[in-house]
Amino acid sequence: MEIIKAVVLLLAGFVFLIKGADFFVEGSSSVAKKLHVPALIIGMTIVAMGTSLPELSVSVTSAMAGSNELAVSNVIGSNIFNLMMVLGISAMLSPLFVSKSVLKRDYPFSVACAILLLVTGFIGMKLGRIDGIIFLAIFVAFLVAEVRLAMAARNEALATGDTEKAEFEEEVIELEEEIKEISMLRSILYIIGGAVAVKFGGDWVVNGAVSVATMFGLSQNLIGLTIVALGTSLPELVTSIAAARKNELEMAIGNVVGSNVFNILMILGVAATVSPIAFNMENVIDIAVLLVFSLITWLFCVTKKKIGKMEGFTMVLLYAVYMVYICMR
Repeated sequence: MEIIKAVVLLLAGFVFLIKGADFFVEGSSSVAKKLHVPALIIGMTIVAMGTSLPELSVSVTSAMAGSNELAVSNVIGSNIFNLMMVLGISAMLSPLFVSKSVLKRDYPFSVACAILLLVTGFIGMKLGRIDGIIFLAIFVAFLVAEVRLAMAARNEALATGDTEKAEFEEEVIELEEEIKEISMLRSILYIIGGAVAVKFGGDWVVNGAVSVATMFGLSQNLIGLTIVALGTSLPELVTSIAAARKNELEMAIGNVVGSNVFNILMILGVAATVSPIAFNMENVIDIAVLLVFSLITWLFCVTKKKIGKMEGFTMVLLYAVYMVYICMR
């Protein structure tokens, strides 16, 4: 009976996390649009971060509850899942093309973030408050730089030929149409309701995951890398599969890279600032696996400028092998 309660709590937590994040993003985006914030900036900040709200809630809740293994493994597991499964499944449905800016700037930065996490976590085997503050400062600098580069690209496109200007304006129009404008009262209710749902969803996921791990004699690290990571990464997976069916996957790699950077710098930064997070050797090994998978994906992108069906199948297969490994260790 107890196991049924734990599983129901876990599933209900995932539902609240995902739907709460959707409502929060919709309300926040609408308010930003009413305040005449450019659609490009809304898309790069509020909308882009929305899919990582579940991971943020779970990791912060875990850190505050002293479940450090869950706080770290949730982020690492989500990043590995995003990289190998989200991109892998998407590539199996339709080839993924990578832009030069992502390949030369954003992707190497995401790898650097993983290396930073590995080094800071290995030294002293914990992420302290100072580490968390440093992570947050780097994230703010990264976000500011990305917004400035996007606005510069916008101005350049508008100042050049008619073709580039038309293409850019079409992209902006599509983004503006995606950002629904609702009444201010409804927006506020969405923001408050979404935040509350994300908060309680995070609590339930952590409590349910810890209960399941305890009942079956499993480590929180294993639960975080598998069930919790998969559950909190569902928004990215669903969004990418939907885009694959519409053949709109040009930004897929960039979106996953951005999400992975957010997960490491913002989520672990906030969690460590709230409560220092202890590391163990399994965490170090999993981050090393994330780095290896990142380099493999980068190699696919560099050699062929895209991730095709065969590469996608290879990525999914490697993820399956990794799942077998963490279950057996």
